[in-house]
Amino acid sequence: MTALAVIVDTNMIVAALLTSRPDSPVVRVLDGMLAARFPFAVSEPLLAEYRVVLARPKLCKLHGLDDEAIESLLLEVVRHAIVVEAVRGPPAPDPGDPMLWDMLATRLDLALVTGERALLSDEGMNGRVVSPAQFIAGRAASPP
Repeated sequence: MTALAVIVDTNMIVAALLTSRPDSPVVRVLDGMLAARFPFAVSEPLLAEYRVVLARPKLCKLHGLDDEAIESLLLEVVRHAIVVEAVRGPPAPDPGDPMLWDMLATRLDLALVTGERALLSDEGMNGRVVSPAQFIAGRAASPP
């Protein structure tokens, strides 16, 4: 992957908080964000989605974070993030994720880390959409 920074889809944050495997690629992605191990980008709409999804009552029961813990997590994410003001991009293959496609359209040096099959299989992105395992493997293969 040649991107300078990545966008981390909401499903990656949720999966990292729900998995019991500390060595899971999604956990490694979230840990990397929180420790600023790689550059990543967010937008205001993406942060809002992180907040709304993480605060869903069913998810709160599973991940165990209260509102204060969610806000602390998001503040730590923002502290290390590149904040992007996205412009309208091409239609996303998943109509629920236009903000991600808008960010990709705004900055050609961004890639998306996601578990969404519809996004991963979009051929128009020319390798700019990767799974968490692909991202972690690519980082391990890159020189420090």
